[in-house]
Amino acid sequence: MIKAERLRGLDVAELERQAQEAREQLFRLRFQMGMGQLEGLKKYRTLKRDLARMLTVLNEKYRAGETAPAPNQKKEKKRK
Repeated sequence: MIKAERLRGLDVAELERQAQEAREQLFRLRFQMGMGQLEGLKKYRTLKRDLARMLTVLNEKYRAGETAPAPNQKKEKKRK
């Protein structure tokens, strides 16, 4: 279980990365459970709660005005 205080110490980009990893892991666990493997039920529940905590802290940071660093985007050349 991840504590919310620990999550508040992370920056927005790191929180978004961890939330994406949690979503992918939840997808894999749902797939396994659909195949009849119920060993991951406790882990699934814990991961759902952790993801909810991550999203809550992200929402707090967005409301406080923090933003993620802009991704490095290549500037498109204008054609004449």
